[in-house]
Amino acid sequence: MTRPLKQIHLAAHFPGVNNTTVWSDPASGSHIDFASFVHFAQTAERGKFDFMFLAEGLRLREQNGQIYDLDVVGRPDTFTVLAALAAVTDRLGLTGTINSTFNEPYEVARQFASLDHLSEGRAAWNVVTSWDAFTGENFRRGGFLAESERYTRAESFLAAAHTLFDSWQEHAIVADKDGGRFLADPRAGEFTYTDQHFDISGRFNVPRSPQGRPVIFQAGDSDRGRDFAAAAADAIFSRHSTLEAGRQFYADVKDRLPAFGRHRDDLLILPAATFVLGDTDAEAAEIAHEVRLAQVSPQTAIKFLEQLWNRDLSDHDPDGPLPSVDPVVGENTIARGRASVRMYRDPVATANEWRARAEAENLTTRELIIEVTGRQNFIGSASTVAEQINDLVQADASDGFILVPHVTPAGLDPFVDTVVPLLQERGVFRADYTGSTLREHLGLAENGSR
Repeated sequence: MTRPLKQIHLAAHFPGVNNTTVWSDPASGSHIDFASFVHFAQTAERGKFDFMFLAEGLRLREQNGQIYDLDVVGRPDTFTVLAALAAVTDRLGLTGTINSTFNEPYEVARQFASLDHLSEGRAAWNVVTSWDAFTGENFRRGGFLAESERYTRAESFLAAAHTLFDSWQEHAIVADKDGGRFLADPRAGEFTYTDQHFDISGRFNVPRSPQGRPVIFQAGDSDRGRDFAAAAADAIFSRHSTLEAGRQFYADVKDRLPAFGRHRDDLLILPAATFVLGDTDAEAAEIAHEVRLAQVSPQTAIKFLEQLWNRDLSDHDPDGPLPSVDPVVGENTIARGRASVRMYRDPVATANEWRARAEAENLTTRELIIEVTGRQNFIGSASTVAEQINDLVQADASDGFILVPHVTPAGLDPFVDTVVPLLQERGVFRADYTGSTLREHLGLAENGSR
């Protein structure tokens, strides 16, 4: 029996603290001006996307003791931006990254419940953790939480927030005959939550929101992070987006769900992906090459190199071979506030892998960095890109993609104008919204179960 075609989920990521944006492109605009956020969000909504996504950095990154200014430096507060966007969009989901290490459950739950009311049910929360004392200094908590405890606190934080969201669940506000309003049950909003991280009790002051709870996203890739997602998340923001890696990640996480009393369809896998479009595949490939050169300038290549080597390499030639010296093992003191350095669990082994690849493919330092820092790219004509996306989703390498354009804010426009209609013609992407809340867009029940 042939399986019905899966419906593709699409979302858009307003580029955050990264080197995605090609600043030299004449179309590149501000990452702070509200008009940029409006253009981006309204384009995603015109394309009938599920949601737009905002990442967030809690401290300006540094490298070699200086502010890292080769890409996005800083950006306005996530809640403020999303609340403003709720007023200029009607159906688009609004997803924000909010930290569970340096915040408190009551405050975050109140903000998300408020956003869900303001947007009429379109709020989502990407739950993240922080491990570094450098970021913690902004909160006077530098080094207070060991890395091994970050998911324990995140689990407690989310459970406490759910207690707050649900504190109005069985209670209603009703109107009397004189037009007044009163609580049908005076216990509405009462809550108590106690564990090793939180001991809170009181009364939650935001009535139950349209979705009940915001949609929960998770982006961790460790074994503990995957378990956290399988237990509590509605969707995963994944970095595994090629066919083989995507299918392995997809199967691994889906197989974890039964242990937490959940079904395979209770969790969506949504990798991030960039794209480059052209009139032909050959033209798109040429544009993609120029984009990568712009994203990884000689200066950027050296900065990426320093993040692995953990030493000052400012005198290194980006057009020469990789350094002959090995990385400095231990705490990374060169790059601060950048989570990606934690991916290098064995820096020396990674450096040797890079050397072997550079030698085998005759790559300079910059060319090698371009290769190893590349994200999943959809490159080709609109027809080719539509086929690539559909093939990966139907092969269970993902349930859809979170697209990250290299030009802000107008970089999403060509995809919406050319690729989306082709997916709609294939019958794998909605022609229009059929629901009003983000949970409805994603096929999720009110409290997170299908």
